[in-house]
Amino acid sequence: MVVGNTDNHLLLNMKKVKLDIVGLSYSQTQSGAYALVLGEVNGRRRLPIIIGAFEAQAIAIEIEKMTPSRPLTHDLFKTFAQTYNIQIQEVLIYNLVEGVFFAKLICTDGENTQEIDARTSDAIALAVRFNAVIYTYEFILSSAGIVIEGNDFLFLENMDNMTKEQGTEDMSTAIPTSSYKSLSIEELQQKLQEAIAEEAYEKAAKIRDEISKRNSA
Repeated sequence: MVVGNTDNHLLLNMKKVKLDIVGLSYSQTQSGAYALVLGEVNGRRRLPIIIGAFEAQAIAIEIEKMTPSRPLTHDLFKTFAQTYNIQIQEVLIYNLVEGVFFAKLICTDGENTQEIDARTSDAIALAVRFNAVIYTYEFILSSAGIVIEGNDFLFLENMDNMTKEQGTEDMSTAIPTSSYKSLSIEELQQKLQEAIAEEAYEKAAKIRDEISKRNSA
């Protein structure tokens, strides 16, 4: 069978590209929103996705290995799934429509494999808990990806200018803006622990962002 140029182009576009989580950036222009940045493994392209505060917290808490006093929704999902021997093997960001990304979970019980539709933010929050690989298709990365010239820290600093036109998923209540710039690292660490103890995860996520920013400077 001879594959024509059109078929080759389609095959290339449907090629899966593996992604890693590069970081989370709080949006100063979109109230209550965060930019989740996924990066092409062994590449320079970055895929920014606007998500809500609750989902950003769920991702950040797991990445930073914070331990909430009670299980969050995504932790409950993981416990429920593992109780019935269900694992998430893969998250696939498979479509982009009017600025909104679509994702699905590839799940298995060891015998059967199922695909479950999910918001991209929820899918990533579950991926970090199940150590599942994250993929997207080449055509999505080609159309929505951004090639970085400098380092990822500078890229995250300029996220607001790059995501203004992107659509959003359902987002939770806006986060009140407050500044932690006047506090020392030691004071920030103490406030972070206090916020976790109080289950104030939105506040904890913002404090963590300030700490990460200083450590990267």
